[in-house]
Amino acid sequence: MSTTQTSKIEIIKSATTKINEVDFDNLSFGAVFTDHLFECDFKDGQWQNPVIKPYAPILMDPSSKVFHYGQAIFEGMKAYKDDNNDVWLFRPDENYKRFNNSAVRMAMPEVPESVFMDGLNELLKLDKDWIQRGNGASMYIRPFMIATGPGVIANPSDEYKFMILLSPAKAYYGGEVKVIIAEHYSRAANGGIGAAKAAGNYAAQFYPTNLANKDGFQQVIWTDDATHTKLEEAGTMNVFFRINDTLLTAPTSERILDGITRKSLIEMAKKEGLNVEVRPVIVSELVEAAKNGSLKEIFGAGTAAVISVIKGFSYKEEYYEMTPIENSYASFLKEKLTSLQNKLSEDTFGWTVKVQ
Repeated sequence: MSTTQTSKIEIIKSATTKINEVDFDNLSFGAVFTDHLFECDFKDGQWQNPVIKPYAPILMDPSSKVFHYGQAIFEGMKAYKDDNNDVWLFRPDENYKRFNNSAVRMAMPEVPESVFMDGLNELLKLDKDWIQRGNGASMYIRPFMIATGPGVIANPSDEYKFMILLSPAKAYYGGEVKVIIAEHYSRAANGGIGAAKAAGNYAAQFYPTNLANKDGFQQVIWTDDATHTKLEEAGTMNVFFRINDTLLTAPTSERILDGITRKSLIEMAKKEGLNVEVRPVIVSELVEAAKNGSLKEIFGAGTAAVISVIKGFSYKEEYYEMTPIENSYASFLKEKLTSLQNKLSEDTFGWTVKVQ
């Protein structure tokens, strides 16, 4: 094990590597992690010296406030390797901004850009060999922050730990996705933390999603908490609807996460000349479109799968099957975006950032 210092980041290299034990052709998403991780603690009102060190468990006090009051946020992002073995990030500035927006909402300290970006850059350079080439291959990146201050008094922690993990990923195939439209449970409420990438948002989804799974559905399309008439997100993804030749998606709000894949697809679709409307989409509108044949497509959008096609939906115990179509917007936009991310086509948007 060797120790070096780079850009004020202490780097402790692992004496061994696990890379030869990994079957990169058969990866389970988010289950395999690289040799190193990035860590930086917040104590005494300031960020401490960051370190990159071998991946290993961490020791925490049982009274750490993350366990009792749920102060925990995260991001999901990806890096890609091109044919020249250069590594590229996709819109990392957006992930950084959203991370700190989540921190503010959860009464946590904002992470300095130098800590977030420099730490990510150095970690990717150190574990570069874990990133595979080819369309569909990527490195999934998980920055997160948790409250580590001890004590069970119900107030914000005064200590935090910020970390970045790397997990190699292959093309994500979710299979056929059938969804049920929520009539009772809600993902988030006005004034709540739905727009933050807070861990509790996802934990709260597990129970109603489990109920949907028992009925043969893979995900839930969440509706607004007040009336359950407005379509908002699909599972852990933003959701798009194509009615005739118009692509619809709900506007972001206190209840809806400002998805980076979502905003990229909107901008790309508009540039390609597709008609896009960002507005509230009503459940009755979707049901009517399904009945009269004007509903052409539904798909979710997120970091993991980029786009996940929805085969059908259920509402009030009636199921509506989607008829597969040629030249779908989902496949067209997914090919465009993944080609850009993998540097197989020109990035006319300036979204890709080289790791160097």
